[in-house]
Amino acid sequence: MTYPGLTTDEVRSRAAAGQVNNVRDTGSRSLASILAANIFTPFNALIGALWVAMILVAPWQDALFGFVIVANTLIGTIQEYRSARALAKLSVLNEARPVVVRDGREVDIGLRELVTDDLVLVSAGDQIAVDGVVLQAAGLEVDESLLTGEADPVAKDVGEDLMSGSFVVSGSAAYRVTRVGAESFAGRLTEQARQFQRTSSELRDSINRFIRYISFALVPIGALLTYSQLQADQTFKEAVRGAIAGVVTMVPEGLVLLTSIAMAVGALRLAQRQALVQDMPAVETLARVDIVCVDKTGTLTAPGMSVQEVVNLASTDPGPALAALAATEEHPNPTMLAIAREHTGGPAVQTSIPFSSARKWSAGRIGGDWYVIGAPDVIDPSVNTERWSATGARVLLLAVAQGPVSADAPLPSVSPQALVVIDQQLRSDAAQTVSYFLEQGVGLKVISGDNAATVGAIAARAGVPGAEHPVDARSQDPVEAVEQASVFGRVNPDQKQDMVDALRSDGHTVAMTGDGVNDVLALKRADLGIAMGSGSSATRAVAQIVLMDSKWSSLPAVVAEGRRILGNIERVSDVFLTKSMYALLISLATGLSALPFPFLPRHLTLISALTIGIPGFFLALMPNAERFRPGFFRRVMVFAVPSGFIAAATAFSAYYAALNLKDVDEARVDATVALFIVAVTVLAVSARPMNLIRAAIVGSMIGAFLLVLFIPALSELFALSLSPDRESAATLTIGGVGAALVLLTARIVSRWREPRTD
Repeated sequence: MTYPGLTTDEVRSRAAAGQVNNVRDTGSRSLASILAANIFTPFNALIGALWVAMILVAPWQDALFGFVIVANTLIGTIQEYRSARALAKLSVLNEARPVVVRDGREVDIGLRELVTDDLVLVSAGDQIAVDGVVLQAAGLEVDESLLTGEADPVAKDVGEDLMSGSFVVSGSAAYRVTRVGAESFAGRLTEQARQFQRTSSELRDSINRFIRYISFALVPIGALLTYSQLQADQTFKEAVRGAIAGVVTMVPEGLVLLTSIAMAVGALRLAQRQALVQDMPAVETLARVDIVCVDKTGTLTAPGMSVQEVVNLASTDPGPALAALAATEEHPNPTMLAIAREHTGGPAVQTSIPFSSARKWSAGRIGGDWYVIGAPDVIDPSVNTERWSATGARVLLLAVAQGPVSADAPLPSVSPQALVVIDQQLRSDAAQTVSYFLEQGVGLKVISGDNAATVGAIAARAGVPGAEHPVDARSQDPVEAVEQASVFGRVNPDQKQDMVDALRSDGHTVAMTGDGVNDVLALKRADLGIAMGSGSSATRAVAQIVLMDSKWSSLPAVVAEGRRILGNIERVSDVFLTKSMYALLISLATGLSALPFPFLPRHLTLISALTIGIPGFFLALMPNAERFRPGFFRRVMVFAVPSGFIAAATAFSAYYAALNLKDVDEARVDATVALFIVAVTVLAVSARPMNLIRAAIVGSMIGAFLLVLFIPALSELFALSLSPDRESAATLTIGGVGAALVLLTARIVSRWREPRTD
């Protein structure tokens, strides 16, 4: 029977009634949303307010610090918008164009043009674009692994439902559209994940927490500084300008910028390895992950099937017959494709009977004999295949029929020739990647919708511990077993989500990899979602990292990049937050003592550049294989607070002592020299363990400061010169004592700060 398609008028009426497939782009981010996420941050709010105030009371040259906001926002926006554009292009390339019957003609249309009751034609390789019911079918088998996680094709007959997101692996069909848009099966799953979710970042959160703490002190210290400068007979604008200059130094604006630069460089490095980072902190998050949940299909296994073994049951070679039968299939399913890859060059087939999911076998006449291949329990139930079936492998029986074979009659007696064991292909890099994670102390959970025995067999081949005891989610609650077991089968999307939630509630940092719509909810709930580029557009949309080449082996490189960023940012955080602490204490001491500020702005600029900015940039981009250790904020503060106190006390002591013997300008030189000695010691401690490159960085900063002190042109530019007199010797002594105290502090707090070994 032939079913007519819709007419143009019928399509228009359904579209007007809202029965059109208005597919929402579930995870794409507009430029406006990306800009908003990067602009409206606690750091930008704080620095922005100070920037506006400085512009109102001072020349623009004194407000240059505000451009850190611009640079930081641009870096984050450009990287994330670049990722969004790359995903959009990938979605366009992968978007299906279904063939429908309209006005009696077959036409291909865009996904958003489909309406309810459209007649859609599909054949092997086509994706089911929207939900529907089968009207006509010829050997139709559908792969629903992206929806259910089950790898085995499902036979579909007339009257059965087809779900959007599945693929036709063999046969052909015509189906009528029943549900479109958000009402479709895939649409209902992805609706819960349509909003992009920013990645949790310990670095970002810790820096924002420090900024929040500092902001509480800015107003009272700023007011105190303003008052003290007014007492020193300065104008109101000059007093406000001096107060802002003092409090801005307390904010680690350079650390925020440097963190953004380091993450952007990391994202570019990963892009070269075909790993697309949608949200920059994602490269840091994976370094903190201690549990990786992986889906079997598409992650541990490659697309398609492979011949694992051919067991000869007769004296003749079954290879030619297998090659001939595989080659004669017009719409081969994955098992026949696997046989065709393994066996080629067979004899000609005079007559063939194509595979049917109802019969569960296909046949062909080769020479004078009829060969049959298909399910052993149908062709010859006496053949024992339990040994292989127990592992989840698919077993086919090749047999020679004792008489002619007909598609409409029962099979005659057969003579078994061979068993063909078909299994999914383990990715060549799966075992190596599993081994890497185990060596790094990262736990693995294989979660699949496929048969539990099959999942366990694949996981065992990949080297996953505990694979010999897979959990079947139909008979045992996987949420209760998720902490102890490693392999789970027959898990539905809701259970995957609950398992991720359970792991996170137990204190784990969880990464979830997947490629199908059935993985979307779990990807969304994980600390970090990782999607395969070949998977569904919904998973790519909600994931923070997309492996464009769909190679799970890319993850170790992502972990290494995250560790490099974490370790190096912690290294430079020591010097940045020490600066914030000594700036706060010096400002407080200046306000309370009503003395002129101990530094000119150019002095603090020079110290910041030589002990923080320049060396910090190089240290943040160097190799670093240090493993992640939780407690970043505590470790940094336990060193930065006492070191900042020592630096402030040293600088103010040198300044106060010099004021009794020199004028203010000369005393400021002593304060600057003493502060530099302590600050460069903090830099050296943070750069440990020393190697040739790090020693060269620290040494060159000391050399640059000496050049400023003793080259007249530079001394005049920075208002710094040191003469060999008794007062200068006292300053060097005070600075040396401060440096020794920093070294002692580092030794004392090392019990809370495990030594670096990179």
